[in-house]
Amino acid sequence: MTRLHLFDLDGTLMYGSAAAIEISRQLGVEREIDELERGFAAGELTPPRFAALAVELWADLTEAQVAAAFEGAPWLSGIREVWADIQARGERCAVISLSPGFFVERLLTWGADAAHGSLWPAVPFREPVNPAGILDAAAKVRIADELCEKFGLSRGDCVAYGDSMSDARLFEVVPVSVAVNADHHVRDVAVHAYTGRDLREAYELVGSQG
Repeated sequence: MTRLHLFDLDGTLMYGSAAAIEISRQLGVEREIDELERGFAAGELTPPRFAALAVELWADLTEAQVAAAFEGAPWLSGIREVWADIQARGERCAVISLSPGFFVERLLTWGADAAHGSLWPAVPFREPVNPAGILDAAAKVRIADELCEKFGLSRGDCVAYGDSMSDARLFEVVPVSVAVNADHHVRDVAVHAYTGRDLREAYELVGSQG
């Protein structure tokens, strides 16, 4: 059996945090990003608007700070091990996140077959955000379909892992889903639910189910 495992990043692979929060911590603007995060969660900010405001907030961001944010983030244990096991089984794994692509794509070095994030301007920022490049919940389904086509699979071969309402649409179109450290809104639409800090334990819930 060949399957495609699709992982969210913020709050899923990362425990209780997000790429934007970790980047903001490097710049000392945690309070400001927290306000934007609350506005986004409440539906007051669209993904493109959130990105535009974050770019302004991160005007002095450097590649070194992005690297430090990535390395210092509270990642779940066992990510590399899970992805290595997936590939040893002849299966595929990918990350699809609304977070900046320049952060998400760093997970390719951990063994992901693909990593897709929102298309932000290059760091250091010299251009504004292009709204067309910012992903939303619907884009996660679209990218999943594109990956299925690339790997010769279908939605029926997918397993999705996520924590927030931006993952709910993807959960609805795949047969197996795992809510990871999620609230009841997401747990209620997932096949499995996991609370903890080890991705290996969440992965074990799936077993051989396809």
